[in-house]
Amino acid sequence: MSSDNQWSADEDEGQLSRLIRKSRDSPFVPVGIAGFMTVVSYGLYKLKYRRDQKMSIHLIHMRVAAQGFVVGAVTLGVLYSMYKDYIRPRFFNVSKK
Repeated sequence: MSSDNQWSADEDEGQLSRLIRKSRDSPFVPVGIAGFMTVVSYGLYKLKYRRDQKMSIHLIHMRVAAQGFVVGAVTLGVLYSMYKDYIRPRFFNVSKK
């Protein structure tokens, strides 16, 4: 087995540096994560005051809201990426970085 394929802890980047690098590549990832955490936190807070609503219905509503926020953030990220890669260079003669 070649030493190039060996995993080394020195070469592995930390979780925080990896998240920072990924958020630079696609800036809507942290927005999706933050929105998901916000919806989950709000859902847990409202769990106490759900009155006569069934638990399963409350959890389904919170799951749909969280997934909707993440899908919306991913969609905005894709649209931003398409704009950055195709539309802006074509109309504004901006070089790719």
